[in-house]
Amino acid sequence: MVVGLGLMTDTFLTSDNGWNILRQISVNLCLSVGMTLIIISGGIDLSVGAVLALSGAVAAGLLKQGIALPFLGVHLDFTITGAIVSAIAVGAAAGACNGLAITRLQLPPFVATLAMLSIARGLTLLWTGGFPITGLGPSFGFIGTGAWLGIPMPVWEVLVIVMLAALVCKRTAFGRHLYAVGGSERAALLAGVRVERVKLIVYVVGGVLSGVAGLLVTARLDSAQPNAGLGYELDSIAAVVIGGTSLSGGRGSIVGTVIGCLIIGVLNNGLFLLDVSPFWQQVIKGLVIIVAVALDRFGAPKGRAG
Repeated sequence: MVVGLGLMTDTFLTSDNGWNILRQISVNLCLSVGMTLIIISGGIDLSVGAVLALSGAVAAGLLKQGIALPFLGVHLDFTITGAIVSAIAVGAAAGACNGLAITRLQLPPFVATLAMLSIARGLTLLWTGGFPITGLGPSFGFIGTGAWLGIPMPVWEVLVIVMLAALVCKRTAFGRHLYAVGGSERAALLAGVRVERVKLIVYVVGGVLSGVAGLLVTARLDSAQPNAGLGYELDSIAAVVIGGTSLSGGRGSIVGTVIGCLIIGVLNNGLFLLDVSPFWQQVIKGLVIIVAVALDRFGAPKGRAG
């Protein structure tokens, strides 16, 4: 793809465009890392886009206007740090609700997270009144638009997330438990793995990363949009699947997800530079997903989860 697009347009193989691609995929990669952990465990999360919007809106609202506590007769103003912590806390709370609904209420992940999608989207509209929250200031905007050592801040932030997630998957007992639960929940339970705790943790982590993604989007736009994150869950799942993670659980890697996000990012960027119609872009992206997953399945050795 890189070679082909480089031959078809003069602007694709430039350093500025390369950084632009990495900046553009940072939000999807942040969501996709959490989605990878969830899918490896045998679950799925359809609420990441809505939680992204809610987290970003809460951070923007608290930073811009603070919050009134009428029953105490006080008004609290929030610093940038307080707003960031609040957004991450909102994401963690949403993830915990997903995890508890799945583990305690025994709801299917599809149903539980679909319900959270509706709840988070509704809460975002209630919080914002249906209007964007703007004018958050350059200090907050630095999170999404700034640079350090010539590298965009979102790239640094996502790089740290990717490294930590890869380390957890490959080098910790929790990572081994995660794959065990996704491969066979009953076998993991018989082996002494605390299955419900593993599931709860991965959904909380997914929620936290949705909160971080919400901060990146809000900081980059200098506003919190009520409809932010629409369709992001589909791009996230697509990146994870293209990266080789099995939707049946038990198989996948963070590195594969990074490659999946890069494939989608390069494709989007190249089609835009070639001035391809947005409608055809959707068709082409769908075909790429089909081809990538088909190649992965046909290339899997016999006896290996496909």
